[in-house]
Amino acid sequence: MAVSKLDERTALVLVDLQQGIVNSPTVPFTGPEVVGRSAELAAAFREKGLPVVLVNVSFAPDGADAPTGRTEVGLPGGTVPPAGWDRIVDEVDPQLSDIRVTKRNWGAFYGTDLDLQLRRRGVTQIVLGGVATSIGVESTARAAYEHGYNVTLVTDAMADRTVESHEHSLTKIFPRLGEIGSTAEILGMLAGSR
Repeated sequence: MAVSKLDERTALVLVDLQQGIVNSPTVPFTGPEVVGRSAELAAAFREKGLPVVLVNVSFAPDGADAPTGRTEVGLPGGTVPPAGWDRIVDEVDPQLSDIRVTKRNWGAFYGTDLDLQLRRRGVTQIVLGGVATSIGVESTARAAYEHGYNVTLVTDAMADRTVESHEHSLTKIFPRLGEIGSTAEILGMLAGSR
């Protein structure tokens, strides 16, 4: 399914484009490829006066606010990540006008003020990209759908650790949550708006 339209108040939400994540191996696109497309999208949204949300995941230095549920696979490298791992990469050109959201879980809605920030701005649709497709992006897309937002997923502005995980999200989950398009499609729609 192609993207049918962009609502008048659409926000770009970029998930986990931070030092400790985009520098890890990803497929089918590299971290730098995802960041480059995301930076193009962010610049276009800013030019149109539309909100750009930069989401990162971070924990206290002692890991005290990291998720505590029992899992079979722990956090990579333990619960204390290296300094600077949570810093949004410079290539997306963070601006003071951008909405910043720090999450402690997979998705950007739970435990944050993202929904409040979007609703205050009258946002009805979100365009999503980031790393990893099946974790941060998918979790955020699910919650956005549950919160009643129109959801658009930019397939070439996201990547995952495995092709199987990425493809499962794209083919099985995302079509049930929203519309799917490319960076070029979104940029074209923005260029033709207002």
